[in-house]
Amino acid sequence: MVNIKSFKGLRPVTEKIQEVASPPYDVLNSKEAKKLAENNPYSFLHIVKPEIDLEENIDLYSETVYNKGKENLNNLIKKNILFQDEKPCFYLYQLIMGDIKEIGLVAGASIEDYENGIIKKHEHTRAVKEADRIKHVDTLNANTGPVFLTYQAREDMNSLTEELITEKPEYNFTANDGIQHTFWKIADQENIEKINDIFHKIDALYVADGHHRSASGTKVGQIRRKNNPNHTGNEEYNYFLSVIFPHNQLYIMDYNRVIKDLNGLSEEDFLNKTKEKFEVTEYSNVTSFKPTELHAFGMYLNGHWYKIVAKDGSFPIDDPVQSLDVAILQNNLLAPILNIGDPRKDKRIDFVGGIRGLEELSKRVDVGEAVAFSMFPTSIEQLMAIADAGEVMPPKSTWFEPKLRSGVITHLLD
Repeated sequence: MVNIKSFKGLRPVTEKIQEVASPPYDVLNSKEAKKLAENNPYSFLHIVKPEIDLEENIDLYSETVYNKGKENLNNLIKKNILFQDEKPCFYLYQLIMGDIKEIGLVAGASIEDYENGIIKKHEHTRAVKEADRIKHVDTLNANTGPVFLTYQAREDMNSLTEELITEKPEYNFTANDGIQHTFWKIADQENIEKINDIFHKIDALYVADGHHRSASGTKVGQIRRKNNPNHTGNEEYNYFLSVIFPHNQLYIMDYNRVIKDLNGLSEEDFLNKTKEKFEVTEYSNVTSFKPTELHAFGMYLNGHWYKIVAKDGSFPIDDPVQSLDVAILQNNLLAPILNIGDPRKDKRIDFVGGIRGLEELSKRVDVGEAVAFSMFPTSIEQLMAIADAGEVMPPKSTWFEPKLRSGVITHLLD
């Protein structure tokens, strides 16, 4: 049984929504964020990446940075750019990118569900990033970025959602990247109870994107629970901000690889070694190659695209992790041939989200990188199967689009 909670959302006044809403903190570096937020004092980047308002080269993990984020958040509240709803609500958040339409429920997700494995994970977190988010959440006393959760789609929730979105939305805007964002408030108690009843029938939620945000939200709640002698379990710190989507609406893009060198091999030797575990076909007259099936990859090398297909027997077909394409490429090519042992740490590999297109791969190789690989996207069913098995996926296995904006809704912890 999944436990979710309505809450009093902190959000922008309608006329300022486009100025406030910003990309997530982890898709921009500090320089990019500063440029994007310049001349816009209301951008939520001042809250989620507050270093942009401080001296260049400041330690990103210093107290000064977190305190600046708190100051910036409080300033938007004082200036009446952000306000808090008077009563606990659920919300609906719709994203439209081209033909892709996703509608998720905005709710507080339970840290107890996270602790008990009802909220299932598929990635390891990094200690440094987790500590950063813990400090950010604790200092600002708020979840400023939502966790992207999913669940097995249900007809009853789909029907209720379709009914609720006939109401006038609170926000409806198109961001500068062309993605449309529409947002509804659900304040009616009868509908809140209907939603709670539906989610009580759901066995599990899955973290699609936001492992560090969910882990940090849970850790902050645990600390506050321990330090509160009057703890009841109903406090806001027992929940973290989430947007929960039915699984069959989610769109996962390819997460591609670029390698800086061929590990001292000649092009001929590299191709010969690749042919030991893959069927290799050269495409001389194409400008890109996008795989259309599992276990097939595009490879761009010295101005040419190749299709490489994993040979039978080169991977265990019954293992939900080792049969992933990212694992097959890592275990049969990147590690043994190119000596990329730990892709999380090796500086010879870079990862390129599919939103940037395959042209980015060929461009990178044409100007000096050695080889690039285009991937067939991991499916949401593969993700859920791995989480159900209690396993973790290899790094950089999924790239979700479209991205939720920060600042549309914030969850305060008291």
